Amino acid sequence: MTSTGSAADLAAARAAVLDDPDLRGLDLCRVLSDRTDAWLARLLAEAAASADGGAPTGVALVAVGGYGRRELSGQSDLDLILLHEPGHIGGAELEELATKVWYPIWDQGVKLGHAVRTVDGALDLARDDVETATSLLDVRLVAGDAALAAALADAAAKQWTKRARKVLPELRRAMLERHRTKGELAFLLEPDLKASRGGLRDVHTLRWMDLAEPVLDESDRAVLDESYLVVLEARVALHRSTGRPSDVLLLQEQDVVGGELGVDADELMRRVATAARSVGWVLDDAFDRSTRSRRRFRSRPQTVDEGTVVRDERVLVVEMPSDDERALVRVLRAAAEAAQRGLRLDRSTLEMLSARYPAGPDPWPPQLREAFCDLLAAGHPMIPVMEQLDHWDLLARILPEWAHVRSRPQRNAYHRFTVDRHLCETAANAAALTADVERPDLLLVGALLHDIGKGLPGDHTDVGIELVERIGPRMGYDADDTAVLVDMVRHHLLLPDVATRRDIADDLTIRSVADAVGDQRRLELLAALTEADSLATGPAAWGDWKASLVRTLAERVRHVLDGAAPAEVVSHDFPDDRHRELLAAGQRSISGDGEVLTVVTADRPGVFSRVAGVLALNGLEVVGALAHSADGMALCEFRVETTFGGEVAWRGVEEQLGRALDGRLAVRARVAERAHTYARSGPRSPSIVDREIVVDNAASEVATVFEVRAPDGVGLLYRVTSALAELDLDIRSAKVQTLGEDVVDSFYVCGPDGGKVTDPAHVEEVRRALNQAIDDSDG
Repeated sequence: MTSTGSAADLAAARAAVLDDPDLRGLDLCRVLSDRTDAWLARLLAEAAASADGGAPTGVALVAVGGYGRRELSGQSDLDLILLHEPGHIGGAELEELATKVWYPIWDQGVKLGHAVRTVDGALDLARDDVETATSLLDVRLVAGDAALAAALADAAAKQWTKRARKVLPELRRAMLERHRTKGELAFLLEPDLKASRGGLRDVHTLRWMDLAEPVLDESDRAVLDESYLVVLEARVALHRSTGRPSDVLLLQEQDVVGGELGVDADELMRRVATAARSVGWVLDDAFDRSTRSRRRFRSRPQTVDEGTVVRDERVLVVEMPSDDERALVRVLRAAAEAAQRGLRLDRSTLEMLSARYPAGPDPWPPQLREAFCDLLAAGHPMIPVMEQLDHWDLLARILPEWAHVRSRPQRNAYHRFTVDRHLCETAANAAALTADVERPDLLLVGALLHDIGKGLPGDHTDVGIELVERIGPRMGYDADDTAVLVDMVRHHLLLPDVATRRDIADDLTIRSVADAVGDQRRLELLAALTEADSLATGPAAWGDWKASLVRTLAERVRHVLDGAAPAEVVSHDFPDDRHRELLAAGQRSISGDGEVLTVVTADRPGVFSRVAGVLALNGLEVVGALAHSADGMALCEFRVETTFGGEVAWRGVEEQLGRALDGRLAVRARVAERAHTYARSGPRSPSIVDREIVVDNAASEVATVFEVRAPDGVGLLYRVTSALAELDLDIRSAKVQTLGEDVVDSFYVCGPDGGKVTDPAHVEEVRRALNQAIDDSDG
């Protein structure tokens, strides 16, 4: 059955709305809903006019859910109920009428949720199903009997309110499960604008909750309205730009969606994150107040500090000092108490301070710094309390530099948090490591400030140094302590970068790190900061292998700072006695054990690259490699990780590698085929590193370091090492590091004469070869 006449133009009407550049966000939804209403009204009129007996009485076409709220975006479903009074229309006639309404909608290619109900029938279904019940809270007449639609809307609202004690716990359970599976909108790289925590569905949930049991005040409603419009605008732009109904804002779509709204992708995600955090704060506060209001007995206040009590699992200041500075100290102490107890600050305390306190003191009194450090020392329970302070703009008042990192996105697969949340997570991780350092307060503050320069023009480390040079004295730290904090910012990447990019068995490496660090206090602080920072960055930033490298490096530097010579602390365990026995035997040996592959074979050009190629063919990621040659034999040791974890199936790898070393496996062709099979579709994530070839002849006494910074690609390591082999360069060791979708690979190489590569023309040829290898892998 197909639509005819005036009912055939829905697609054209929708296209006209979506093509209008002046319409976006809620305005577009309203216009699209109204155009759809008009089309459906004509459709119902045509269907009723053709039915026996003419237009029936007691029939209404009503919209529910998002369409009921007049929030149709480009890819929204139409959720409709054909409502009728019992007995006013016969069953066959009603079925014919419904068919004449539903089929033309399907013919237009619109996804339809439909039902035929009486008011009582709809209420019966809603009584036992929260999703149905909430959909009826947004009933809106599209066409037909207005009184019938109003009766359903009124009865559904009354039923919802009457059953509040039963439905609200169910609503909360469904919400928490959704959050568990969809994550937090504010901090996800690719969030679900509707279902993630802080998204559109949470605003709906709060409004439904408020209907059943008022929990929102006017300020809450204003925050929700403003935040909702931001996220809705992004969703509408996403639907319009992609032509798909998905609500997940994928990385490759963020530039286009931002362009639709006249901003770049970073600003888009900052706005969305800010809105989502505001929704999340109102959500937590509302559900908490609802839970406390249902308790039959209220707890007696427990005094925990001067003027501060715990009551009903809330920490609140009941006596606020008249002096602003003392008031701020008291609230920060209350915040630390809340974090240490795993509680929330009472809203009234935050409102009072926010209303009266325009800016933080300069310098901070010692009591304020002590309270702030106590808050950070609470670990991860500190984070929701910091979110409370930030929601009321109190963090930026005492630490103005916080404003430019708030909700600032880091749009790459390496980082999982916005900058401000990353800093809080790092400080929370550092709290677990305070026993390892002499000055826990410097560790906590340094952790919170190590990336404070992000979001401002220039290198974030250089900018951060300048900021902390001002922040330290403002917080009341003396010149020596401020210098330590500055060095924590300056060198926060030193240990992980050196451990993963340089040979930590090289004497010069150890000495250079010792010279940069300067003393034991800074070393222990940097070691703890490295772990805390890496854990807060993402799963790719920290693991057993990287942790082992950093610990080994820090231990060797510690001995040098104690006065030992680098040569005395470096354990040259490659090649070890077992390796020497294999080399002396003069026979090929290929052995995979755990995460380590050891290959001994006749020394010839390209051995390293062939091994790398076979590992790439088997989906194994190389994280480190060492090479050695003696008496015509070559030794290679590769440490690998599997793409999805689990044990490596070494038998097949060993067999394939044997054929490759014998020249019976077309490694180059197979790598090219695999690269084509797994070719990237769509734009890449923004890079963490700039594409670059770094040549360092000062990092080692015996070898030249070529560092390759580039987008990752299937077989990149194989192509790069093949390029080095074609130029007769001998790879002594390699460090391979994956940062999201980029790599930073370092190769210690010697020329054909066994020395460093120093001739400028030769170096330039190596650069040319490596750049071509990158191009081939990225293409």
